[in-house]
Amino acid sequence: MSTPTQAPITFDLKPSAHALPDAEREARLADPGFGRIFTDHMVTIRWTEGRGWHDAQLTPYAPLEIDPANMTLHYGQAIFEGLKAYRQADGSIATFRPEANAERFQASARRLAMPELPVETFVEAVELLVQQDQAWVPNQAEQSLYLRPFMFATEAALGVRPANSYLFMVIASPAGAYFPGGVKPVSVWLSEDYVRAAPGGTGAAKCAGNYAASLVAQAEAAAKGCDQVVWLDAAEHKWVEEMGGMNLYFVVGEGENATVVTPELSGALLPGITRDSLLTLADDLGYRSEERKISTEEWKQGNADGTITEVFACGTAAVITPVGHVKSAAADWTVANGEPGPITMQLREALLAIQGGQRPDTHHWLHKIV
Repeated sequence: MSTPTQAPITFDLKPSAHALPDAEREARLADPGFGRIFTDHMVTIRWTEGRGWHDAQLTPYAPLEIDPANMTLHYGQAIFEGLKAYRQADGSIATFRPEANAERFQASARRLAMPELPVETFVEAVELLVQQDQAWVPNQAEQSLYLRPFMFATEAALGVRPANSYLFMVIASPAGAYFPGGVKPVSVWLSEDYVRAAPGGTGAAKCAGNYAASLVAQAEAAAKGCDQVVWLDAAEHKWVEEMGGMNLYFVVGEGENATVVTPELSGALLPGITRDSLLTLADDLGYRSEERKISTEEWKQGNADGTITEVFACGTAAVITPVGHVKSAAADWTVANGEPGPITMQLREALLAIQGGQRPDTHHWLHKIV
């Protein structure tokens, strides 16, 4: 992907003259769910071969018009990110590690032969949308404003090659507490018939095609009575990789002698930002942490003999989700007593406290916006 000399990117602000009335917005925020309600505005930036990034705007949220020959519809050049804005204890608003999302967005773009948006422009786009729609940021515990930056090809043509034009966008959706009735462990299905990705593929990129390919396995998990699918490696179908749209963690041992373990990045796993943050937080809390391979047999035997005392998944949406039961074609078993473990909950509470401003941000992860 060629990169022309880039002119400075300046945003043109065109706020809506018909934003949702306060009373109606508050009614929607009373029970936002996840990904069902969207704020008043969106951010767009275009990229064109030979011109680079241009026409950066904040405008009212509106539908898009797409040509039937749009190359994304045919060849799948589409990437995205997910991050949140949190209302702080003092009433201000901050996002969590947006620069890390911006860098991963660049890595995804490189893998799919798409243009790389500068980190500072990604962050500015997020800032502008949150500033404009700050009234949409909830102020209840564990609620947030979910931000979805994404980019896709806009050229109308048929032919398997990188497109010559793209559109970057940011939209926002208020998100309720992931576990409104209290944290509940999920059951998981070990998928042995399907694989998510292989080394050299697109597993480390956050691209739309990865999620499309996962849906059949997720449906299989649901048919088996499970909440989520767990992906295994493509070569041997024995090494644990990740769970649906989340990374996995295993607690080996218990108490102050516990080690918090997550599968090592192999090029087939998504390098999760929550995953990375938890490695640091585990160290802060005095636990050893490791990144290494974990087999399904080690998982099963470890739960049977008590070596593996807790299992949880992590990601932006849920923060941390305990795993309580595992099923596979050959066996099924319970993780410990099937309840959330103490280290799982300690890590969850520590991360939420940083994100919400109730705990000192010693790693400078919070990016204050308003």
